[in-house]
Amino acid sequence: MTLDQLRPYVSRFLDPFVKGFDRVGMTPDGVSVLAFFMAVLAAVAFLLGGRADPIWYVGAAVLVFLNGWLDIVDGALAREQEVASAGGDLLDHVLDRYADIVVIGGLAAGIGDYLLGFLAVTGVVMTSYLGTQAQAVGLDRVYGGLVGRADRLAIIGVVGFLAYPFSGTYGELSLIGWLLVFLAAVGHLTALQRFFYSWRALE
Repeated sequence: MTLDQLRPYVSRFLDPFVKGFDRVGMTPDGVSVLAFFMAVLAAVAFLLGGRADPIWYVGAAVLVFLNGWLDIVDGALAREQEVASAGGDLLDHVLDRYADIVVIGGLAAGIGDYLLGFLAVTGVVMTSYLGTQAQAVGLDRVYGGLVGRADRLAIIGVVGFLAYPFSGTYGELSLIGWLLVFLAAVGHLTALQRFFYSWRALE
């Protein structure tokens, strides 16, 4: 079970944020763009955490959690304003994929391990692709598997906080390096899970 499946249960916690954004005239698309901006800032902070001072990892973690939270709020705001649309859904998913790419790019650039970054980002992108491709072939959108986007952001955020006090190396890699290994492994495994689930559902 992934955290994505808990979205319906957090709706009551969204109300103050949704109403606040609505009062200031923010649109759902604007919230999606703001969420992406948080991801870009997180990537920069992860880069600085690896190359300058590990304290930047704390800021990166906070920004990752903000990205994830705003990614939930934009959909709720669209429903509140009754402006949910296919175009808004498209923008949200495109910005989410770019957010995933830039955050993992920042993690990899900070420690200078671009091979791990490549493996992690391809796993993450394929996980998301298989989730929406199932919908494209007539099934429901697939959120299941080992790790969904909400789980991934939560893990990246927690490891970001831990990377400041535990900034040494563990075996051959730093904590951020091991995070990239984890993202690569579970990303591709989750993508395969979603593929085989969809394949069986189509038989």
